Amino acid sequence: MATYYNEPSRTFSEYLLIPNLTTKDCNPSNVSLKTPLVKFKKGDKPAYSLNIPFSSAVMQSVSDDKMAVALARCGGISFIFGSQPIEEQVNMVRKVKSYKAGFVVSRSNLTPDHTLQDILNLKEKNVHSTFAITHDGTANGKLLGIVASRDYRISRDARDKKISSFMTPFDSLVYGKTGITLSEANDLIWEHKLNCLPIVNEDQCLDYLVFRKDYDAHKEYPYELLDANKSYIVGAGINSKDYKERVPALVNAGVDVLVIDSSDGYSEWQRETIEYVKANFDVKIGAGNVVDREGFLYLVEAGADFVKVGIGGGSICITREQKGIGRGQASAVIEVAEAREQYLKETGIYVPICSDGGIVHDYHITLALAMGADFVMMGRYFARFDESPTRKLKVGNNFVKEFWGEGSNRARNWERYDTGGKSGLLFEEGVDSYVPYAGGIQENLDKTLGKIKSTMCNCGSKSIEEMQRNARITLVSATSLVEGGAHDVILKESSLSGE
Repeated sequence: MATYYNEPSRTFSEYLLIPNLTTKDCNPSNVSLKTPLVKFKKGDKPAYSLNIPFSSAVMQSVSDDKMAVALARCGGISFIFGSQPIEEQVNMVRKVKSYKAGFVVSRSNLTPDHTLQDILNLKEKNVHSTFAITHDGTANGKLLGIVASRDYRISRDARDKKISSFMTPFDSLVYGKTGITLSEANDLIWEHKLNCLPIVNEDQCLDYLVFRKDYDAHKEYPYELLDANKSYIVGAGINSKDYKERVPALVNAGVDVLVIDSSDGYSEWQRETIEYVKANFDVKIGAGNVVDREGFLYLVEAGADFVKVGIGGGSICITREQKGIGRGQASAVIEVAEAREQYLKETGIYVPICSDGGIVHDYHITLALAMGADFVMMGRYFARFDESPTRKLKVGNNFVKEFWGEGSNRARNWERYDTGGKSGLLFEEGVDSYVPYAGGIQENLDKTLGKIKSTMCNCGSKSIEEMQRNARITLVSATSLVEGGAHDVILKESSLSGE
């Protein structure tokens, strides 16, 4: 006989937080949103933590290299979508890892015999304005000079002009020696008013470049998520079909964290994928999605470093209406969080959970965290911003951005589903849509994070862990939902945000 869950499947909108005592030191400026990304033993520190509890969804319309850089700057992580050729995903990972670092391996290199046209071609390809000129045109060749945008004038210089005639030669360069610390390199940059400092070894071969803009960026983005080499941390989505080809290439490109992208993660396919990655690579991997205790424990025992929770709750997801599987996001998070706490008591290992889907309002994020999620994954939220990879269009009198699901015919991401051995979608589990355009990521994140911190203070908590421990949460009725919004008044058209 089938097993029945008589408790209704609950959503975030069916709950509210009850305030706790707010102490004098509990104000938004004292709230920390740092949260673990991967599992760790109790008493130890996780290998990776997020500075804000946000990750962008593994979707074509959300997470490319531009979104990954923008979100890492703000303290979160993007998982670059895997529904693309391996080499294209690898190139996106490489762009993120090389975009900003304390010591940058030069990606734009030429020889003195190249021409200005070669400079312009490479500039268009790599979007760099500084070029290392080496004896053989490689990143580690003998450094002979540097070319920056101030060294030539496109309006006057001939395109066939040799680089040797306008580069800044090595003898005129200020440079650092291999072994110099990043702090010492930045001191040289400021002392000599440089934009770029090359680092060379005893044979004058180029090792790295250090840029002034990277120092400035760190001051502008104090929560940026960096690895030990001061490069942005980036994730990538994989599937359980081509992982033996995709994972080695991503690891070689420097990816920090992997996640298996699937609408249903409670499967032997995911177990095999996790076991392959763990046996062959030193890289963290998350798995999912699941909605109950059994699915969570299955993936954790397979070796998952974090588990994604949620089936059918995404704004563009129609898995529930197409297949009749899923669960209200709040119910799923609550049960998985209870299973995680029991697992921690039994093993001493803490496995972070990611709430994926079901976020409509900003306060839903705070509820998800209070219910036990360590971070949330969102698609619609990030698809609205300038940094997402989709087109900005004007529909009627409003600006919108395109947004489609990985289960839609547009994405054609059949690899994330069980298709009975067929290489294609049998039916759609996602839709093609628009979302209202919202501007840049940072201004929107600042507003959302401000709301989260303010609510945490109302709950008497200065950290996510403290809120999970002390939060008081109540169910709400349908009539109290009406009471909670503006009612019995005539609203003006203007708003604070509009002003």
